[in-house]
Amino acid sequence: MRALTVDEARQRATDLALGSYLVDFDLTDPGDTFEVTSRIRFTAVGDTSWVDVKPERLLSVELNGQSLDPELLADGRFPLTGLQAENELVIHTVQKYSVDGEGLVRSVDAADGRVYTYGMSSLESAPRYYPCFDQPDLKAPYTVTVKCPEDWVVLGNGAATQTAPGEWALAETKPLSTYFVAIAAGPFHLIRSQYDGISLGLACRQSLKESLEADAEDLFRTTRDAFDAYHRMFAQRYMFGEYWQVFVPDFNLGAMENPGCVTVSDDFLYRAQTTEAERSTRSRVLVHEMAHMWFGDLVTMKWWNDMWLNESFAEYMAHRVAEEATSYQGNWTDFAFVRKWWGMQTDQSSSTHPVAPESLKDARQSLDDFDGISYAKGAAVLKQLAKYLGDDVFLKGVNAHLAAHEYGNADLAEFITKLTEAGATGLANWSEQWLQTSGLDTLTAERTATGVILHRQSPDDSRRPHTLTVGGYDEAGAPTIVELVLAGDTAEVALSNDIAVIVPDAQDDTWVKIRLDEITLANLPAVLPKIADSTTRAVIWNAVRDATMTAELDPRQALNLFATTVGDEDSDVAVESLVRWLTERVVGGYLPYDESRAVVADALEGKLASVEPGSSLQLATARGFVATTNDSELLKSWLTAERVPRGLEIGQDLRWAILLRLVRLDAAGELEIVAEHARDQSSEGAVEAARCRAASPAGKEAAWTRIMTDPEIGVRELLATAEGFWHPGQSAITAPYVGRFFTEIAGTADIRAGMVLMLTTMRIVPKYAIDADLIGAAEALSKDETVTSGIRRAVANYLDDLRRAVEVRHRYS
Repeated sequence: MRALTVDEARQRATDLALGSYLVDFDLTDPGDTFEVTSRIRFTAVGDTSWVDVKPERLLSVELNGQSLDPELLADGRFPLTGLQAENELVIHTVQKYSVDGEGLVRSVDAADGRVYTYGMSSLESAPRYYPCFDQPDLKAPYTVTVKCPEDWVVLGNGAATQTAPGEWALAETKPLSTYFVAIAAGPFHLIRSQYDGISLGLACRQSLKESLEADAEDLFRTTRDAFDAYHRMFAQRYMFGEYWQVFVPDFNLGAMENPGCVTVSDDFLYRAQTTEAERSTRSRVLVHEMAHMWFGDLVTMKWWNDMWLNESFAEYMAHRVAEEATSYQGNWTDFAFVRKWWGMQTDQSSSTHPVAPESLKDARQSLDDFDGISYAKGAAVLKQLAKYLGDDVFLKGVNAHLAAHEYGNADLAEFITKLTEAGATGLANWSEQWLQTSGLDTLTAERTATGVILHRQSPDDSRRPHTLTVGGYDEAGAPTIVELVLAGDTAEVALSNDIAVIVPDAQDDTWVKIRLDEITLANLPAVLPKIADSTTRAVIWNAVRDATMTAELDPRQALNLFATTVGDEDSDVAVESLVRWLTERVVGGYLPYDESRAVVADALEGKLASVEPGSSLQLATARGFVATTNDSELLKSWLTAERVPRGLEIGQDLRWAILLRLVRLDAAGELEIVAEHARDQSSEGAVEAARCRAASPAGKEAAWTRIMTDPEIGVRELLATAEGFWHPGQSAITAPYVGRFFTEIAGTADIRAGMVLMLTTMRIVPKYAIDADLIGAAEALSKDETVTSGIRRAVANYLDDLRRAVEVRHRYS
């Protein structure tokens, strides 16, 4: 299917103005299809246009009472000719349910056989489940009706009312863009509440109702706290009626900001003990999606190049509001360790791009740019902007922007105009420096004979202003914090030149790379555990990880720093993030597998012996240990509740993690996978069984075949299979598949599309095959214009990682 280009979208927005949608869904067929009728009223200034339709069968089209030939449909577009000033278009189709997380998804719960459906319209998937004019700046109110099995309930953007057994009507909505129109229909378990006149609701599969019930108060408390904060911050109250958060299966993202009907991956409903970091992440996801009610839903970008006006704002607000208003703290530490590290890698990749690119040629390209720049870098830049302007001016401008464009669309220039009217100065230069360039400045601290000088090196001619702090830490970790504004390339810092550790941007206020001086690096093993601020520790670790990635720091030095300091680390997000980095990049990537794996496992085993029993930190440590230990007998004893560390709950999720490690060690196989799946017959159990089978030496070929050829595999099972496939401890077993990746991955575009295609490719690249001879094949595939862009983007990012790993090995072998 051809993608909508920016020029086409601009022309159609000029030609058409939408009045309303009336969409009728018939979900009563128990098979893999459903029927839908879209009745669209609109005005036109020309006599031709087109409507977007991607059906299984197009049954009929009627324009202004005249029947049109369904055979005119081509490439997802139905041409409209003879348009009048006022028009009514009625299209009746049969649509196919989706298994890839986009369109109208149909999922069968393995636990009880119940069927659940939900809509996912973003980015260009709305026409996969109802005919529409699919672009963000053609908004209209929606009225929706649904016919479905009588034991189902229906939720959507408008408040749902059951009008007869198996028949539901949703209240007319405010004007909506096509990409956040949603319904959810199935035998959902519902929990209702209230907040200041707003009806709140939670929904999930029946098999997960115990998990939802257990966490309902926490979820509602976060929701109320976030509403309180946003209502204090923004002049407009929440404007979309009821507020449902629907936990859905086989979701290809974390959540989606559909007004009034937020869909959330039900991976966020926990079946067993979980870490505080995971619960904090869930809280931020909910706060993030709520921010979109204002940034994205009330005011929507005109075209996808201003996607940052949605995602960067929501990312920034999620961390800010979660920290200021909810019971979950340490949000900026999590941002630094997880989100910022993601963005820093993206901004140094071949696919880097400005936060607000001048243009994106088509909607599909915008999907490729849902990355660490649009989210993390944009959020960091907004955090810097608020600090640069002051919160009063920043929020005054934001509120003026929301008021001026409510229920409409806006772009970067209009946002800058409102900030300027609110009292901001110099924003034209600021916008060009921060939003329309790529790359990071690098900050280093030089110890001179008389003090400390901060140096800035830029990747271009931009001289981005930085409002930041520089921290000095003595041998006991006691801080001296210096605030400064860096406008040029150097600045004097009021710190002693003999202080043990110097950390530029110590409180993570701006978007930069940090290079630590040699004295600081030498003192880190002793001083890092004594630095109380977990965000500063994250800044230090990001500097270490980045220098390791770019072959400026020996990976053994980074590994030894972890081994020396992890025993004193009290942040579970730090432990989880660092173990993930070590196991994905360092162990078997930058360094030989056996030696480096043992260092990580030994350090975590030591921490496990001393950490507080039953704590979140204990669970985070145990997970890391399970993933890296070679002690199969110990792991087996944990499964039989023997030799388990005091306070550690071996819940179902941890049981699967243990079995996964045993399978990779060839200490368990199909027999044990079958037995564990019999114990856990949920959909989650099916996903984890697939992961374990992909990890099994005997299961590689079957797993590879499913990834490359099976169009019916669900999103979660597909991604788990890809995640389980490669492992540095199995390099000899997986060697035959390295070359096959480059010849077979392009063909997956024939069976998948959209987000899941890129997500699958990202997971199935041969990331542990560190061989310079692969660079040519990766380069050719990434530049092959006949290959779908999402695959090419994922391969280009893999190529960046491969080149770095080859360089690190060459320099430090």
